[in-house]
Amino acid sequence: MAQQAYMTETADGGSGPERRGSRFRRLLDGWRGDRRIWRRGLVVAALAVLLALGMGLHAQIPNRVGNLGSLTETFLPWFGLVGVPVLLLLALLRRSATALIAVLLPAIVWLNLFGGLLTDRTGSGGDLTVATHNVNAENPDPSGTAREVAASGADVVALEELTAGAVPVYERALEKTYKYHSVQGTVGLWSKYPLSGVSPVNIELGWTRAMRATVTAPGGQIAVYVAHLPSVRVKLEAGFTAHQRDRSADALGSAIHKEPLERVVLLGDLNGTMNDRSLTAVTSQMRSTQGAAGSGFGFSWPASFPLARIDQILVKGVEPVTSWTLPETSSDHLPLAARVDLGDS
Repeated sequence: MAQQAYMTETADGGSGPERRGSRFRRLLDGWRGDRRIWRRGLVVAALAVLLALGMGLHAQIPNRVGNLGSLTETFLPWFGLVGVPVLLLLALLRRSATALIAVLLPAIVWLNLFGGLLTDRTGSGGDLTVATHNVNAENPDPSGTAREVAASGADVVALEELTAGAVPVYERALEKTYKYHSVQGTVGLWSKYPLSGVSPVNIELGWTRAMRATVTAPGGQIAVYVAHLPSVRVKLEAGFTAHQRDRSADALGSAIHKEPLERVVLLGDLNGTMNDRSLTAVTSQMRSTQGAAGSGFGFSWPASFPLARIDQILVKGVEPVTSWTLPETSSDHLPLAARVDLGDS
């Protein structure tokens, strides 16, 4: 049976397949003849303006009530990724020219904030490859997780959320690849190059969830910090509870500020994004490898459907060359990796 085509009247009075352009022209003609296109959709237009203001002035949203500012900044990219398409669809459904123009405002603000992350900034070369992974205390396959992270080819690997029972499993799985390692509390560092000056870092928790070590790589010495900042929670009665996380971030930032070596790498789960003002003590003095030399947002949590990059690789005194997200393991976080250039030793 011959395929039936949509037919329309042609210029010579006959009929033929309808062209897509003719449908679009009819749509435009309908809008031109609609005198209400500027009066409809005012609510959608107002929502678009509010979205633009919320993203553009996110730093002004107060944290006094439920840490609303930090909560907004944690998921800030999604305000545009979801909000702009939804508002655009509503504007089209309302056949509102006013709303369509208004939707341009949040789109422009979002592109100004995150447009640079849409480009590929990865490079080549570098002296040292580092990786970090919150392995999850309830990981059902720690040995397999360790092997998958080691397969990245990283010279230095940081693991967070280690349990006393799982540490020997990780040690056995990584010992052939990494000659040097140290575990401090619930965080650990594995390295192909010698470690020295290993010590826990006090982030005011009462137990150890951060450490510092000097890695003597072929390109020179570099201070490597590993940290797992306290978790945050979103509760209806209390909002975004992050007070302990914020105090620990301040303590970690103070320790890094006092670091005598010029070249520093921070690996870990900071339970916050680079946009979160509460991590300023750390982020103000370090660069994100993903922001400087990655491709895309590099979201790391939750692993099944990543919504935010709360795991971080931050550096100062070295040049990020490339940054990427590693394949999913048995953890609820994705592992991250980056390659950096140590420069002149």
